[in-house]
Amino acid sequence: MTESPTDTIRRFCGAWSNLNTDEMMAFFTDSPIYHNMPGPPTKGAAAVRATIDDFLRTWQKTDWEVLAIAADGNTVFAERVDRIDAGGRHVDLPVVGVFELQDGKIAAWRDYFDLATYTRAMS
Repeated sequence: MTESPTDTIRRFCGAWSNLNTDEMMAFFTDSPIYHNMPGPPTKGAAAVRATIDDFLRTWQKTDWEVLAIAADGNTVFAERVDRIDAGGRHVDLPVVGVFELQDGKIAAWRDYFDLATYTRAMS
């Protein structure tokens, strides 16, 4: 039986706790787009990998709690709290992620959050 889109995204969110870029990249298509909404979109596997590497370079620990999740076909909406420890600091960051899947892999991912919440906690 094929995994549902919501199950895939639940696994993706849970996998962040392992802080492993290779594991994260296995969830993506060959040409993904990641748009961390406060900035410009990142396009292509190499660019998405570099972005994930940038996050993980400074993070000592993270846990993404999925509060609510819903799908409309292959589009998944996940309300989360991303708990991140980086550089001796901690943040509980409310986030909504929108994921578009193709053949069970993430083709596009958009995260919406308040950048000031993250910046204040990490400064």
